Amino acid sequence: MATAPPALPAVDTDAAIAFTRDLVRLRTVNAAGATEVERPAALLVQRLFDAFGWTYDVVEVAPGRPNTVAVVEGGGGAGPTLMFEGHIDVVTEGDAADWSVDPYGAEIRDGRLWGRGSADMKSGVAAMIYAVRALQLAGPFPGRVVVGVLCDEEGLMLGAKAFAASPLARTVDGVIVCEPEGYEVCTSARGGIRLRIDLHGVMAHGAMPQEARSPIVAGARVVDALADVQEWAQARYGAHPRAGRVTVTPTVLLGGDPDQLNVIPAHGVVGVDVRTHPGTDHAELIDRVRESALRAAAGVGVDVALTVVDDRPAVEIADDHPVVTALVDAHRQVHGEDPPFGAVPGTTDGTILTRDAGLPTVVYGPGGKWIAHQKDEYVEVREIAEYTRVYAAAARAFLTGAGAGAGAGAGTGAGGAR
Repeated sequence: MATAPPALPAVDTDAAIAFTRDLVRLRTVNAAGATEVERPAALLVQRLFDAFGWTYDVVEVAPGRPNTVAVVEGGGGAGPTLMFEGHIDVVTEGDAADWSVDPYGAEIRDGRLWGRGSADMKSGVAAMIYAVRALQLAGPFPGRVVVGVLCDEEGLMLGAKAFAASPLARTVDGVIVCEPEGYEVCTSARGGIRLRIDLHGVMAHGAMPQEARSPIVAGARVVDALADVQEWAQARYGAHPRAGRVTVTPTVLLGGDPDQLNVIPAHGVVGVDVRTHPGTDHAELIDRVRESALRAAAGVGVDVALTVVDDRPAVEIADDHPVVTALVDAHRQVHGEDPPFGAVPGTTDGTILTRDAGLPTVVYGPGGKWIAHQKDEYVEVREIAEYTRVYAAAARAFLTGAGAGAGAGAGTGAGGAR
């Protein structure tokens, strides 16, 4: 006779919801030049960790930008190390007049908790913290849990880079990144390449275009050529079953001065956002963009300089990795059905943790997959409770089940960067 799974750890869902609201009320916008971003929310997290009696380290990655990382020992003997990861910086709310709610009011209405960061990803942070607390209160467990509340995910991911370089990272056997993915277990994340194409021509009077070499004209031709690069890349690399196809998207076209409409400028800029999937050759794709831009601009005598601003690989993890199967089992326990699998449309801190430290990462968290960075951001209140339960059950399954065979240390079956 099959035995019933053990009861789920009892989670304090009301506290998780209340803590989400407390975090959302803090305006932790990752703005250029800001001298303090996450600190107010990090202090709130640290006070909660103190109340729980957790041991934690605070690393100031940049001024006003701390990582807060707790290690919760299970007290049940040797075992693997599971990490939950989240960030507490948010993107700007934009014009608050465009919102139908206070962006930092954390209002609960119509079963939803509204505000900037409610989905991306302060609800995920609250859920993972209270899940680990529930696991701890349920009694001893083997191994330990790392609770990483990192900084600067919305920027250059300095927090993830700093943690990946730490000795603690080398002990982690699996990571659950708690980003909003609409109930999907995301075993892959698209890569991201940010390119800047500088165009250098010759300035002239607008009445005498024959004397100019226009970066405006060159920029238009480069943008047109990028569509051909995307078509080539999609044919070259095909489609990934979850991450889709490569996209090559112009996002910036700068040149000239609106107050000088009679002047052909000497310089212009084209910005490009490239999204890739596992199996894409980033170096080959960057070379293709460069060659296409050179050809497009050469027709009008404009020089091209391409700069790789950022290059984040596409990453994936096997469906049968212990951290994935533990998460799937926990979702099934809470919801009574298997979760759908998917891919992260962008990149997360998990991308950096896999790339720089070889950590196996899977992404799964409360909030709609496409709601991040939009006005009137929200998370369903019930999801905060559901994900807290799933995280607690997943941690127990990983630490006491298949994950227990992983031993200490990273790199045990990790899906590496490609």
